[in-house]
Amino acid sequence: MKIDEGLRFDATGIGEAARQAEADGYDGVWAAETAHDPFLPVAIGAAATEKLEFGTGIAVAFARNPMNLAVLANDLQLLSKGRFILGLGSQIKPHITKRFSMPWSHPAPRMRELIAAMRAIWAAWETGEKLEFRGEFYTHTLMTPFFDPGPNPYGNPKILLAAVGELMTEVAGEVGDGLLVHGFSTERYLREVSLPALENGAAKAGKTRADLTVSYPGFVVTGANDEGVARATKAVREQIAFYGSTPAYRSVLELHGWGDLQTELNTLSKRGEWVKMGELIDDDVLDAFAVVAPIEQVAAKVKARFGDVVDRFSFYAPYKIEPEIWRAVLAGFR
Repeated sequence: MKIDEGLRFDATGIGEAARQAEADGYDGVWAAETAHDPFLPVAIGAAATEKLEFGTGIAVAFARNPMNLAVLANDLQLLSKGRFILGLGSQIKPHITKRFSMPWSHPAPRMRELIAAMRAIWAAWETGEKLEFRGEFYTHTLMTPFFDPGPNPYGNPKILLAAVGELMTEVAGEVGDGLLVHGFSTERYLREVSLPALENGAAKAGKTRADLTVSYPGFVVTGANDEGVARATKAVREQIAFYGSTPAYRSVLELHGWGDLQTELNTLSKRGEWVKMGELIDDDVLDAFAVVAPIEQVAAKVKARFGDVVDRFSFYAPYKIEPEIWRAVLAGFR
């Protein structure tokens, strides 16, 4: 199991943060598309390191088109000398239509076609054959030598697709190189829903689970003392509640018999009662979604839950904690 961490956007410290992650012994880092662009930290961090892998976790696919994603990913694969992973996610309809002002339609079929179009573009650059991709959502039929970067000496980057529902998870197995498990997942949901759907998708393309990478940013609750653990617990409860209020993620709660919780959380979210939402996440829900353990036991608990099903694991900690604590946790995996 590879262990990764997040790479935050910092106008002055991205390179140093990447070098530190490499020195600490992390296998890779992920840059998220939240308040900042996810691709810029990858470019800066890759230039400052030698072995560290870089991924977008996630970049919003439907805010872009296959051509600009293909160009970006190809360039970052070159800059990183083969250490880039393109992590894509669909986001939900309100963000695509209202924040990005982009079209929304049938997310799973659209994502399948978007990735297929990217691969067609890369193939045209690799072989020199005419670009001729015509789909329901995307058409790419023009590629002149001036815009053709040619074959990438490091090959194409892997594409990992974020998914919660079974349809999108099947797409990840069929046309992607693996799955970015959503943080709002449980071990049970991963084993009973996500992995079977991923394998079904892979089978459609003649692949097996062994051909795919599963990366999981799992919630971790830990701390140096009781005060730190209490702070971490509160922050993780509130983050779980935030995700749980989203109708698209209701299936995770329903698997555990907690479907009514999603309704309650959604109602409170519309009122902006974020703290109260967190208070609805009891210990049973917290333990299902998060690894709750003292620093020295985190690694053992992660391995016990996910060692046979996850290829990459990163610590999802929506709270501030001393870097040396994560170094101590990381040491448990080595």
